[in-house]
Amino acid sequence: MSAPEASAASASTGDVQLCDYRADVVEIAAFRGRTRELETVAAARGLTLPGFGRVVTTAGWLTLCVRPERWLVMQARTAAGARAALWQAACAPAGTAVDQSSALSMLHLSGARARELLARSCRVDLHADNLPAGRAVATLMAQTAVIIAVLPSGLLVLTPSTTARHFREWLIASAKLCGLLPQSTVNSVELFGSSGL
Repeated sequence: MSAPEASAASASTGDVQLCDYRADVVEIAAFRGRTRELETVAAARGLTLPGFGRVVTTAGWLTLCVRPERWLVMQARTAAGARAALWQAACAPAGTAVDQSSALSMLHLSGARARELLARSCRVDLHADNLPAGRAVATLMAQTAVIIAVLPSGLLVLTPSTTARHFREWLIASAKLCGLLPQSTVNSVELFGSSGL
């Protein structure tokens, strides 16, 4: 009888908050040997391209890198495809840009037990000493490909839209032990603040 009571108590405290995050997502990639040029293009637009396994945030951007010479750039939503078209024009001839806004779904997890929740099925050591704010990793969870970005506000989890429903249902079921407070959406300012990493 003690286990159900403990679960009920945990649920009431809400040790994990889950929110949807919606943004334009553009993947930019450098052509072979043109990375420095692409970095210059990005800098001219006010964007720093992070190193592999890193996340950079500013008041208007969230950029992460989990593949060599490829970056995911996230910004507030605009007209479909508009931001990707702007990046494509800016990147040529040093690289290319692809709209991933519909291809990726994003969830934001925060709270005292958010890392513990993900660690139950994650192949990566999520302890804060090993994965502090400003880091990003690609891995598998619940037989689903995910990218985890560690922000001061919590953990941003990206997963393919085709598997997002399965992953979200698995996450909600798993979070019952941690006390889950589902919320609707979170905006960029709430997510990574105005000062950035």
